[in-house]
Amino acid sequence: MRSKWIAVVAVALLAALAWQSARTPEASPPTPSASLPSTTPADPAARNPLETPPPFAETAKPEPSANAAGYPDYLPPEAIDTLQTIARGGPYPYRQDDGVFGNRERRLPSQPRGYYREYTVETPGSRDRGARRIVAGGRPPTEYFYTDDHYRSFRRFTLDGGSATAEAR
Repeated sequence: MRSKWIAVVAVALLAALAWQSARTPEASPPTPSASLPSTTPADPAARNPLETPPPFAETAKPEPSANAAGYPDYLPPEAIDTLQTIARGGPYPYRQDDGVFGNRERRLPSQPRGYYREYTVETPGSRDRGARRIVAGGRPPTEYFYTDDHYRSFRRFTLDGGSATAEAR
């Protein structure tokens, strides 16, 4: 009887170890990208991201855009590809794309469940989905949020007839 219990415990430990090693890299702590500005404090100890949402830094004027399409300058080219895929309605490269974004950390304005959808922004050189996303609000989308640090901070923008307005969140 004792050897059966030892076998059960061993199988449970092996299953837990296999589950831990099979978890997606997405579940690991995000690494912020150094290429885009962040609205989070420079000192990571200054704020626990699980306790309080980051401050909303509103910009008074839209950021000027150097590109003809009117997208905010902080968006990488891959984000513009993602926005064009969203406008076409797909197909999306990842099964999670066009899935409901739950806004569990309440970093975005409160809306009913299903209002926000998330989309992967390709990260060159990454072996997985990376940390960059676009979260779109509304059906069809009327507002967009870009994150390069896996939902720890967002930059809001809208696409109004080819021009963009932006603010950091």
